[in-house]
Amino acid sequence: MKILTILAILFGFTQCGSNSLIKNPAFKVEKAFYNNWVGGQKGVAGTKLEIQLENALEIEFDSIYFQNKIAKAEVVVSGNKVQLIGHFSSDLNIKRDIILDSNPTKELENKLPSVKKFPFQLEKNEAIISFNKDGKSVFYKVKNIKEIQSRAFPSAKKQ
Repeated sequence: MKILTILAILFGFTQCGSNSLIKNPAFKVEKAFYNNWVGGQKGVAGTKLEIQLENALEIEFDSIYFQNKIAKAEVVVSGNKVQLIGHFSSDLNIKRDIILDSNPTKELENKLPSVKKFPFQLEKNEAIISFNKDGKSVFYKVKNIKEIQSRAFPSAKKQ
């Protein structure tokens, strides 16, 4: 019985370690860059991250973790190159139902924002890409991501 318990605990620890970062993936990062953008309306802004890869045609990419946000990886294939794109909206354009009243007891009905712990500790110029390998989620850290010039998208002219 003790042996079975010890084996179960060891198996549990090995499963936790299986989602760790890998050092040498099958693909190569050619370049990675991001830019912040601002829309033509108040509160519309975000960040676009692009990661260009070689030898990644057979890999099924899932998500990108960047600057304490998570986005679904958009995969664009061009010839034998793969480009991962992540679109990260700023918190400014998230609608919140907030009660503001001169009576503070009515404001008690406001919901507290949900705080989710970000699963990785990253620098501003680092990202994690997740992909599937042998049926398991695998993570790889992309370092030295360059920030390029921000873009402004003016509002559309009213007709």
